[in-house]
Amino acid sequence: MIAVDLRHERGEFRLTAAFASKARILALHGPSGAGKSTLAHLIAGLLKPTQGRIAAGGATLADTSCGLFMPPEKRRIGLVFQDALLFPHLSVRKNLAFGRFFTPSSERRVPFEAVVETLGIGHLLDRRPATLSGGEKQRAGLARALLCSPRLLVMDEPMAALDFARRQEIMGLIERLRDEFAIPILVVSHSADEIMRLADEVIVLDRGRVLAQGLPAETLAIAGRSMEGGRFSIVSAITARGAFDARYGVTKLAHPAGEIVIAAKIGAGDQQVRVLVKATDIALAKTRPTDTSVRTILAATIAALDLDAGPLAFVTLELLGGERIMSAVTRLAIDELGLAVGSPVFALVKSVALDERGM
Repeated sequence: MIAVDLRHERGEFRLTAAFASKARILALHGPSGAGKSTLAHLIAGLLKPTQGRIAAGGATLADTSCGLFMPPEKRRIGLVFQDALLFPHLSVRKNLAFGRFFTPSSERRVPFEAVVETLGIGHLLDRRPATLSGGEKQRAGLARALLCSPRLLVMDEPMAALDFARRQEIMGLIERLRDEFAIPILVVSHSADEIMRLADEVIVLDRGRVLAQGLPAETLAIAGRSMEGGRFSIVSAITARGAFDARYGVTKLAHPAGEIVIAAKIGAGDQQVRVLVKATDIALAKTRPTDTSVRTILAATIAALDLDAGPLAFVTLELLGGERIMSAVTRLAIDELGLAVGSPVFALVKSVALDERGM
């Protein structure tokens, strides 16, 4: 469990955060400059809070009310950054050994061989970091962090410098670490697809304050309004269950609001899938359309309308079944369709607009 109640000041920046979470993977999400990395560094002990308390894994790490500040080397927190920060003059094997240096022998509960096998780095052990690819460096960095037998693994934008294929690879490894070593993980990320795939719970930060805490499906749309990409960054997550239709090569997911069709094979058999939907990919209709190529048509009610001073309207939709998603449309469309809070509508999403690669 992570519990934070703190205030931190650095120059003109002010961070205020209070939350508690038992999530296996907790994500800190929000735009650049929101305070995500600062908060992660406070938890890891790289910074001292101006005021407040931090606890993780049953231990109090900092408490300014009694002058407690546990130094980072005693916190047993594994750290992984965007740059793996491996020692360039040491082999991968010796870099991994360093991960155990500050951990007493009696507390070393993560076996070296199991970590090497899980992360697939046996063939890298005698190589120097300069000879490794970006994905290989991150795997070695993950291994070093794990071998300190941490009470918490903190990952600060670990995939930001990787291409799409390597990001998918590292996300799969993070899921394996979660399942095989049962170590809670804190991930800092501004990427909605990483949040959707990995996080059990999300803390949304903006300008040094917590905007929201909850499931990805509840928080991604809230975070999107403050992200750098404007309307193109607003995303929602829908959870549904379904199976592959071999005849057409699509996956059909059942949701109380309607069927969601993905133009690809997702997983195997009947399984739960979290679908990421961009606000700009959701069109609205007052009646269920019949003569259309759109296969995903979801019954909803308008829960909120946010009209900005420009041409756009942001529509919060409550799907039949309770989940909420956000659609970005024009104010012109809102007026011409006569839409208002409480109006029943249908949300239309093209199957080819749903990116199956991160599902």
